[in-house]
Amino acid sequence: MMLLWLTAMVPQSKPPPCDLMTQTCSSPTSAQMTLLFFSFVLISLGAGGVRPCSLAFGADQLDRRDNPKNVRVLESFFGWYYASAAISVLIALTGIVYIQDKFGYRVGFGVPAILMLLSALVFFLASPFYLKQQASKSLLTGFVQVIIVAYKNRNLTFPLPNSTASYHHKRDSNVVAPTDKLRFLNKACIIKNPEQDIALDGSAANPWSLCTVEQVEELKALIKVLPLWSTGIIMSINLSQNSFPVLQASSMDRHLTKKFQIPAGSYGMFNIISLALWVIFYDRAILPMASKIKGKPVRIGVKLRMGIGLFLTCIAMVVSAIVENARRKEALRSGFQNNPTAVVKMSAMWLVPQFCLNGFAEAFTAIGQTEFFYSELPKSMSSIAAALFGLGLAVANVLASVVVSIIDDITSKGGKESWVSSNINKGRIDNYYWVLAILSFINLFYY
Repeated sequence: MMLLWLTAMVPQSKPPPCDLMTQTCSSPTSAQMTLLFFSFVLISLGAGGVRPCSLAFGADQLDRRDNPKNVRVLESFFGWYYASAAISVLIALTGIVYIQDKFGYRVGFGVPAILMLLSALVFFLASPFYLKQQASKSLLTGFVQVIIVAYKNRNLTFPLPNSTASYHHKRDSNVVAPTDKLRFLNKACIIKNPEQDIALDGSAANPWSLCTVEQVEELKALIKVLPLWSTGIIMSINLSQNSFPVLQASSMDRHLTKKFQIPAGSYGMFNIISLALWVIFYDRAILPMASKIKGKPVRIGVKLRMGIGLFLTCIAMVVSAIVENARRKEALRSGFQNNPTAVVKMSAMWLVPQFCLNGFAEAFTAIGQTEFFYSELPKSMSSIAAALFGLGLAVANVLASVVVSIIDDITSKGGKESWVSSNINKGRIDNYYWVLAILSFINLFYY
């Protein structure tokens, strides 16, 4: 953030102002672009460290896996974490953007830079008061070791049942033998020659020739959650539809009053608002009321919540297709086929239901998935559990571009107008939404 602030503060770090008389602007130099992009890279690396680890760190403060009542505590924590994140995005895209627009980028970039500085200061001052799990190894290195050693030992025969001494495990560990699921990985922890394979302290003499049972089970746990993790990718593709709704909103009546209209790019806020409101309403009203009626604690299981979210995102795409079909018909009826920027006599508030449905879908599936990963994976993998949803979102953004490219290539053959044309009145974005709806329903059955 400090580097990004410098691009606004230091005159040499940006191109000179445009010449208003000749209407010409100088392009940025390679050094100026490098500084700008390097600030984005650092922000991305920082976010990649903070986001998954802050969630896992918070859960570590509350995690008591031996207490059944603690499940409700974690559910509440994950919900409020996502609600606070949604509210922070709302503030960033309204308050911070307003400051940038009103006072310029010198102040607009300076405010978040100072906030991040204060955040870092508070983090270090408060650090001694928290429970901190010390990392003792690299999980990713351990996963690679298990795969390589299992492949090396592929011709080994499995020990006899209940032959726990044949498997290498940590001292004082409760897990002395691997499970039968994904059994081919068990060969990674088979002791071939105790004198050569085991060091004097009980550890493996060569970790690339012998792994522990714990390493094997950690990799198995990750593999077992991947199918359910993959079901969230289609939902994230639906959530990443930002460009087309902006084009739709731009061509619709966005006025709330005669003088005020909602910016076309701000309709995505309804997604964030609905997510935050649902989490608060669910945690503070629905669950307490249901528990009071039934006379015992009530909670919706994580798998059911994930399924509800996937269903809601299907409905969101259906609604998106129906609304776009109605908008396009109105545009053609008004003679705007060749004028995609013309405003049709249709309120942009018709776009709100699809954003709200996607917000509810994210509230159910994103929070449910994170809680599911955290409960299924070993505690040593809590940061990976927290990072999985973000990884799915990243994969979805790449796949969303691939889907658009494929649809564009197929539908534009023979000189035809592409479904995803920049002229939305000539294109068929409604058909594109129907494709996403069909993929979402297939994904629901897959789930």
